[in-house]
Amino acid sequence: MSSTKPLLQLVTVSSFVQPSFWNKLSELKINVDKLNDDERQIYGFFSNSPTTWTTHIVEVDSTSFNTTLNSQNNNIPFQGKIFNKNTIEQFKDCDKTKMINEEGRRFLEELKSGKVLEKPYLMNFFFILSFSDLKKFHFYYWFAYPVPHNLEISVEGISPISEHFTEAEVASLSTEYTRLDPHQKPYFLIHNKKLHTYHSKLSQVSENNCQEYYFAFADYINSGQHPKSQIKNYIIFLLHHCPFLGGKTLNFLLFFLDRKLSCCQSLIYKLTLPQCNSTIDDIIYGGGDNAWAGWEKNEKNKFAPRFSNMRTTMDPQILFEESVDLNLKLMKWRLLPDINLDKIKNAKCLLLGAGTLGCSVARNLLGWGVRNINFVDNSTVSYSNPVRQHLFTYEDAVKSKPKAEAAAESLHKIFPSINSQGHQFTIPMPGHNVGESTVESVKKSVEDLEKLIQEHDIVFLLTDSRESRWLPTLLGIFHNKIVINVALGFDTYLIMRYGRKDIEDNVKEVQTHSAFKRISGNELGCYFCNDVTAPGNSLKDRTLDQQCTVTRPGVSSIAGALSVELTVSLLQHEEGINAPAFYKTGPQHEMNFTDDQGGVLGILPHSIRGFLSSFMHVLPATPKYNQCIACSSIVLEEYKAKGFAFLLETFNSNNYLENLTGLSKLFADSNYADVLELSDEEWEN
Repeated sequence: MSSTKPLLQLVTVSSFVQPSFWNKLSELKINVDKLNDDERQIYGFFSNSPTTWTTHIVEVDSTSFNTTLNSQNNNIPFQGKIFNKNTIEQFKDCDKTKMINEEGRRFLEELKSGKVLEKPYLMNFFFILSFSDLKKFHFYYWFAYPVPHNLEISVEGISPISEHFTEAEVASLSTEYTRLDPHQKPYFLIHNKKLHTYHSKLSQVSENNCQEYYFAFADYINSGQHPKSQIKNYIIFLLHHCPFLGGKTLNFLLFFLDRKLSCCQSLIYKLTLPQCNSTIDDIIYGGGDNAWAGWEKNEKNKFAPRFSNMRTTMDPQILFEESVDLNLKLMKWRLLPDINLDKIKNAKCLLLGAGTLGCSVARNLLGWGVRNINFVDNSTVSYSNPVRQHLFTYEDAVKSKPKAEAAAESLHKIFPSINSQGHQFTIPMPGHNVGESTVESVKKSVEDLEKLIQEHDIVFLLTDSRESRWLPTLLGIFHNKIVINVALGFDTYLIMRYGRKDIEDNVKEVQTHSAFKRISGNELGCYFCNDVTAPGNSLKDRTLDQQCTVTRPGVSSIAGALSVELTVSLLQHEEGINAPAFYKTGPQHEMNFTDDQGGVLGILPHSIRGFLSSFMHVLPATPKYNQCIACSSIVLEEYKAKGFAFLLETFNSNNYLENLTGLSKLFADSNYADVLELSDEEWEN
């Protein structure tokens, strides 16, 4: 009988991927899914209103990944999932026939469980097979909209809705439809000129009254266009719940809502359903197991994947930010799942000195994903700088740009999203007299420096002389900041972290391992704890070759890198600035240690002394010296009590700090006149 009637012609919906979809997929892959390629639930939406489309289009965008359906206007929801593979080979080797048949069987299971009855929109389902090349921003993808392949539906005729409903009834249906839950809008019932959901009404449909019902489905009307193929899933749904409908001719309403929210252009299809002699499984799988179809054709009208190159359409700055963190994300996925990358990213770093060391430290901080790097320096870029200080160029030297400003600009060119500024002023120093005419400017420099230190989490001491490190050492410890000191010799280098002040219940030196001892973080000394003299003017009466630091070219890069690695290790330690310092006491072969002795990235030394001539490192540790001219409680309390007045006296007197801390008496008692004074050049940069 059905063979004498024309068959209903259907079309497969086409996909349209908004650029925001790839942005969101990339973000989720990097931050959430990582190497996990399990399926991810998504949503699509089909517009049941006049648009620029000439065919049925299902769109996906960034909202497709929402955990709940984002109902937009009168869009019809599609339930989907994405299988995003890790390699192009996995994408190519997937058994496409098996995938679409598995998804078809999954739909039947949901249908039989009653889930589809509660949420009819599940009859509109799809999935995406994809591969994302995040380095090149290339996306390979293939949409599938599974429907039974061999299901045939006969059409008796098509008529406008106006032949079945009055204008008032059409207006009432339009209003009732707009009030439906989005999950119910794709498929619903009309009985006695009223709109009903399937969950509330389907059980009342019988063999005797089925002609009284209109089985409605939301679709798009276009001249010469056929309904979308999902109506096959609709027929399967009806035959499962009402097998007696098999072979009957019923009224199907192609429901279309125009811009005025009226369904007056909708159509009535008289369709004859296939016979249902047993179960829907027999109808679908009567011709074999491969009973589902629906893979989308590509732009060339072939059954093949599509390709999207998003390099030119995605925001370059967003791309850059995701890309620079890729190496760090891979490190976290594969090797260090416990590392806190956000803590590193949000750390605010102040670099005192924008020379050879400052440039090296800044570039290594960028590599760890640090977003806040500020500089302080008082000099300009000279012609000798660019070859050793790799944030500067020849043009910077020609223009004599301030180093701090040029370094910050260079970081912005490397990474536009960096928060970096340069501050040009001189750090006041002990032994450098302050005249009456310069007191106010020196006071402002002190205030600016202290404000910057207070605003940052980590302070790097990278300046040219020993005395220029004294005030930052005092202020950094006074404000309990992480302070990292780096100094250079010709083929030697020193990296040191400072301890914290005013910690109660101080823990003294404790034996923890046969090869290691440790000192509590609050007991660690500073750069000046090993000195027995106050810093003075080290540049006075020196020739040019004595004023410039002379080092092997690789020393600054090595020292800069190690200082950043030490800083990151400290940030990742659960005790932070209070983390204990380990130092070597046993022979080399006994240097194994357990996880509880260090942090995520290993043990934390107090200082690292490197010797390039022998390619050797030693890890000494120095406890606080109670007569230190920078970090002792005597000095800190004096600064707290007198502030700038104390500093001014220090700047103008070579022996004030020695008298204050008692070093002068120590000299007298120990006959230090017989002790040779060592050169400051040994650990300068």
